[in-house]
Amino acid sequence: MKKIVLAIIVALGIGQSADARDRYERTDESLPQAAKLTLQKHFKAKVALVKIEKTIGTIQEYEVILTDGTDISFDAKGNWDSVETPINKVVPSKLIPKPIVDYVTANYKKAGIVSIDKENYGYDVELSNGIEMKFDKAGNFKRFD
Repeated sequence: MKKIVLAIIVALGIGQSADARDRYERTDESLPQAAKLTLQKHFKAKVALVKIEKTIGTIQEYEVILTDGTDISFDAKGNWDSVETPINKVVPSKLIPKPIVDYVTANYKKAGIVSIDKENYGYDVELSNGIEMKFDKAGNFKRFD
């Protein structure tokens, strides 16, 4: 009996892992409309690659790499989760909460935001000068990372 139960568990595990494969595409056609609008509105570079990450048959995340090297992650609904740019570019300020933009502009005039990640507590931000900071959900500076 134990062997039968073990065989069923193994078979289910193999079936689920086979269904959880990531898919890669070269266009934005499979992205949710919200993600497509974000790309059109805020980024000039074209889509080079889209990675569709799945877990047990459900899409969890889309990772988009643009031709200029920018890497953007979107959730299953098409809301951006993170944006990372090459060091010679910056994250479009319209994507960043205004209090974060204001703080960085006031305190680091010569640095730009090259990376921003949405987290449960707020935002992780990295500047072009290497400084990493944490902000709460309202965009208030909390600490250096």
